[in-house]
Amino acid sequence: MNPIVLIPARMAATRLPGKPLADIGGIPMIVRVLRQAEAAGAGPVAVAAGDAAIVSAVEGAGGRAVLTDPDLPSGSDRILAALAELDPGSQHDVVINLQGDMPFLDPAALAACAALLAEHPACDICTIMVAERDPAERRNPDIPKVVASMQPDGRTARALYFTRSVLYGDGPVWLHHGVYAYRREALERFTAAPPSPLEMRERLEQLRALELGMSIWTTVLDEPPISVDNPADLERARAHARATA
Repeated sequence: MNPIVLIPARMAATRLPGKPLADIGGIPMIVRVLRQAEAAGAGPVAVAAGDAAIVSAVEGAGGRAVLTDPDLPSGSDRILAALAELDPGSQHDVVINLQGDMPFLDPAALAACAALLAEHPACDICTIMVAERDPAERRNPDIPKVVASMQPDGRTARALYFTRSVLYGDGPVWLHHGVYAYRREALERFTAAPPSPLEMRERLEQLRALELGMSIWTTVLDEPPISVDNPADLERARAHARATA
């Protein structure tokens, strides 16, 4: 396997405009994400940017970035566009999509996703999940949940469904976080397909892959990554940076 890590980012985030360049401990958020991806050692890393300002910040930090159409509908479409420019000869058979708003993601998570694809030939996509910490999380529609078939190792699972609905019964409830490792052909097939009925109903694009008959597996993280979606998240990320400086 020959993975590449691509980080989609754009300035026009609804809840936190300009967030890729938000300062976290003196470093733009997108640069922190870049450094975590580089530390994983999973493969070459590049940012699929929707804006020239993001390209400038990444290149100014010594990273690689590709300017993509700002009107692309999703991060998956953005990384496919960047991939066409970076790897026209299709040398990379695995594409890891790391969201540009996870400035402190454990680099081991990226390597674990790539390893899971290698271990399970039938797996098309690998992602990550974390056990709930607070019962209120299972009732929060902003937190996607994974209905998963856990494997005997307790660290990997086959995803059966993703939902924003409340899940009942004896725990744990698994919470999904948006890191994806795709086999290249799976990414191409996924982005070529229109949004599926379940995807539109739940507002979760990974359901499109399941409706296409793809197999999604998950790896378990012990700690939930900090995702920056709004001003409160940004302050939490800044506090984390100060605490770990």
